[in-house]
Amino acid sequence: MATSVLLQANISYVESLLQRPTINKLSQLNKNRWNMAFQVIYCSRAFFGPRKRKVSPKPSHTLLAIDVENQQPTYFPSVDLATLTHLVKEKELNNLLKFEGVEGIASSVKTDLNRGITADPEDIQRRQEAFGENTFRKPPAKSFFHFVYEAFKDPTILILLVCAGLSLGFGMKEDGPKEGWYDGGSIFVAVFLVISVSAISNFRQSRQFDKLSKVSNNIQVEVVRNGRRQFISVFEVVVGDVVCLKIGDQVPADGLFIDGHSLTVDESSMTGESDYVQVGRTENPFLFSGTKVADGYARMLVTSVGMNTTWGQMMSTISIDSDELTPLQERLNKLTSSIGKVGLLVAFLVLVVLLIRYFTGNTKDGNGNIEFRGGETKVDDVINAVVGIVAAAVTIIVVAIPEGLPLAVTLTLAYSMKRMMADQAMVRKLSACETMGSATIICTDKTGTLTMNKMKVTKFWVGQESMEEISYTSISASFLQLIHQGVGLNTTGSVFKPASGSEFEFSGSPTEKAILSFAVLKLDMDFEELKQSYTLLKVEAFNSEKKRSGILMKKNLDSTIHVHWKGAAEMILAMCSNFYDSNGDKKILDGTERKKFNQLIQGMAASSLRCIAFAQKEVSLDEKPHQKIEDDSLTLLGLVGLKDPCRPGAKKAVEDCQYAGVNIKMITGDNVFTARAIATECGILKPNQDNNIGEVVEGEQFRNYTHEERMEKVDKIRVMARSSPFDKLLMVQCLKQKGHVVAVTGDGTNDAPALKEADIGLSMGIQGTEVAKESSDIVILDDNFASVATVLRWGRCVYNNIQKFIQFQLTVNVAALTINFVAAVSAGEVPLTAVQLLWVNLIMDTLGALALATEKPTKELMEKKPVGRSEPLITNIMWRNLIAQSFYQIIVLLTFQFKGEEIFGVNERVKDTLIFNTFVLCQVFNEFNARKPEKKNIFEGILKNKLFVGIIGVTIVLQVVMVEFLKKFADTERLNWGQWGACIGLASVSWPIGFLVKYIPVPEKPFFSFLNWQNLKFMYKR
Repeated sequence: MATSVLLQANISYVESLLQRPTINKLSQLNKNRWNMAFQVIYCSRAFFGPRKRKVSPKPSHTLLAIDVENQQPTYFPSVDLATLTHLVKEKELNNLLKFEGVEGIASSVKTDLNRGITADPEDIQRRQEAFGENTFRKPPAKSFFHFVYEAFKDPTILILLVCAGLSLGFGMKEDGPKEGWYDGGSIFVAVFLVISVSAISNFRQSRQFDKLSKVSNNIQVEVVRNGRRQFISVFEVVVGDVVCLKIGDQVPADGLFIDGHSLTVDESSMTGESDYVQVGRTENPFLFSGTKVADGYARMLVTSVGMNTTWGQMMSTISIDSDELTPLQERLNKLTSSIGKVGLLVAFLVLVVLLIRYFTGNTKDGNGNIEFRGGETKVDDVINAVVGIVAAAVTIIVVAIPEGLPLAVTLTLAYSMKRMMADQAMVRKLSACETMGSATIICTDKTGTLTMNKMKVTKFWVGQESMEEISYTSISASFLQLIHQGVGLNTTGSVFKPASGSEFEFSGSPTEKAILSFAVLKLDMDFEELKQSYTLLKVEAFNSEKKRSGILMKKNLDSTIHVHWKGAAEMILAMCSNFYDSNGDKKILDGTERKKFNQLIQGMAASSLRCIAFAQKEVSLDEKPHQKIEDDSLTLLGLVGLKDPCRPGAKKAVEDCQYAGVNIKMITGDNVFTARAIATECGILKPNQDNNIGEVVEGEQFRNYTHEERMEKVDKIRVMARSSPFDKLLMVQCLKQKGHVVAVTGDGTNDAPALKEADIGLSMGIQGTEVAKESSDIVILDDNFASVATVLRWGRCVYNNIQKFIQFQLTVNVAALTINFVAAVSAGEVPLTAVQLLWVNLIMDTLGALALATEKPTKELMEKKPVGRSEPLITNIMWRNLIAQSFYQIIVLLTFQFKGEEIFGVNERVKDTLIFNTFVLCQVFNEFNARKPEKKNIFEGILKNKLFVGIIGVTIVLQVVMVEFLKKFADTERLNWGQWGACIGLASVSWPIGFLVKYIPVPEKPFFSFLNWQNLKFMYKR
């Protein structure tokens, strides 16, 4: 009895301690837990406490700290993280009902379902501490040492290191540590230098791609906070947020459906199932992070974020490898492989010839003595000589294999991506950079791309009378109420009026915002009162196929039910059999009146106005919510004309693209008159050509053509109006079948198939849905067509820079291979040593790639025709240039090899230094030629590219150091002023040769096509 009293007293006391304004009373379950805890404590005292101690009849209050796993945060006592996560992940509908539905969960996380969270900094911090942040754990970024390791995996590098090690060992054994380390040590240093530069370059590009990836993942999410709709970063979403979802949105976190209509979700990213899932209040209220809204709209309550979501848990087990190879990189890898095989053959022949000459006693050392004398020669000397020969052969392979080609592509893509980001274009797929340079046709949207997407109602027609601002007050109250219903209830937008009495804030699409602001500011619509006075029974959401939206609504006061439709004017007009005149009287819409309305719509469209119509109908009380909304025998309420002005730079951008040989086609959902007016204003149609047959078609007309008719007419079409996403897809397919490289812009969910089908998909960063962005290759951040033209310019720049580098590198390859092979076969020696060839390789691969891959776009790029699919990667112009330069270098250097000692009166070491120095300086001068493969003035704009000038300067300085100060390392001899002058003079002849050779005409047909070399076809077909 005493124990019972004590237990009750302690429980009462603990409960009184926990009585705080923000915490509910102890539940029965928790009381039972406390009861059990006290029983254990008192039993322990009874059995293990001091025997002689008396129990005081007066209760002694004891404060306990019980450490419980998953202890509930004090700010959210009635729910914990594990419960919320498990509730949605396992779709526990029964447990949700125990919480009294979404309202109970909202109460537990202290959210007002109408006004959202308070969103003050303390509130946000408490939510993040209790439930986590909306960020995902990513695999660790690749470290610098990873790229060093990757560079070491190159077989030729490994062979060189082995040769360097053997050379170092034998050299130190023969000449002692002080002198014997030079040959092997020099190769080691040169190899490590090549590896370091390559690793640093790849490491920097990896970091840059990571930064761009973070930007692309930072999507904007619409939430309700403090009663106001606002956009925040997806990373700022917290548990308790009320998120507004519409077609095309990506669900930013796990959560529960609050309210909405016709919400259909694509969960294929989670389940792999292609079927869409219906989400509603009763049967399936669960929403998952990473899924996409396919149809309808809704509000959701966030219950889990970041790594606690189903998507986060799944992503934590996946390691994403972003080592994406672009088509051009794959082609260059094939080219590298082919050249490498030629280099391997040459190196093998050099190896065989040098070994034969050595073992037959035809080679002499530096003192003129025969190196191999049969049994008299030491084994160490033989091995050392063989190692030197192998090292020379392997170095030839290193020079022959143009590793710089993939590096040049990576550098120019990374550089271009960074600069394009500054020009409002975010590259999601690397291949798009290079492919955009080949684009022959751009299919563009109208709204927001060619126009500013800043809608404003400039015309309002009731019946066939234009209502000016002064006559708005004359509209009857009952008729005005119908217009308010059609505007304020049949919308996905909202109106917010701050308590401070400042201006209204409108949210939604530009069209919705324009109509809502017109109704509120001009027609005195009270948005909040409308929402409270009527109940929506069914909603058919707007999408780009239907081009209309409808609602079934009930008036709370008298339970009358109305249908309201809003959409493209001619489509709504076709659904009407009556109309209201300016006095609010209902009249029959006969053939004559219908014709007048059509003329009215066409007149507004010809003035570049988007025409929207409103219609309604009262239906019987027998109408059930699950039935289809009636869409016939409606009464036309009125028409509004919305002006969306063309972007200031759109016409100039269209002209630039057309001048560059790229055709622009406008594909829009607006009617044919609006489309023609905007196309003429933007320069897509010429004013005197806008009536040409076949230039302007409607989507249905194009769809109904036979395949042969479509293929015949598709090139002539400039504008396609009233098009559906399927029509856009159909046009892209036809254009690709005709051999065009097609770029397509899109912003809607239904544009995804066309964006994927196109060679380059361009989505809109502002109005584009997340589905469209994920289907695209490049995101145009400002939705501006001028940025599309900029992307085209950069795409051509990427392609052009890579061609410059190919010409430069192949010149070096051909010259180096020929010189070493001829010298080895005829004289039994290689004039360029391993260290010297590695230095040439460094100049050619890394420094050359940096210098030529970072050239900025020029005006000349937009004066050429697009290369399309059939243009060869190595053009006849490039072959002409590289053959001329290679031939000159081979003649000069072979002359040095066989007659250099006589001409200059020098010994063999000085002659070899002259060959090395002249060869390197030829590449430096030829780098200027490579800047302008087609233009005679190779210095044009050179001072604008400071990196190019800097790299040339660094190369020259390092070459002087190699020749004059690193004699033992580079195996060179110091040259006098006259010898330097001869080297520079002979190398500079590259400039006049490059100038004169450009007067030689070349055929347009690819050179190798005359020979029909099938094994080189990959260099030509795109």
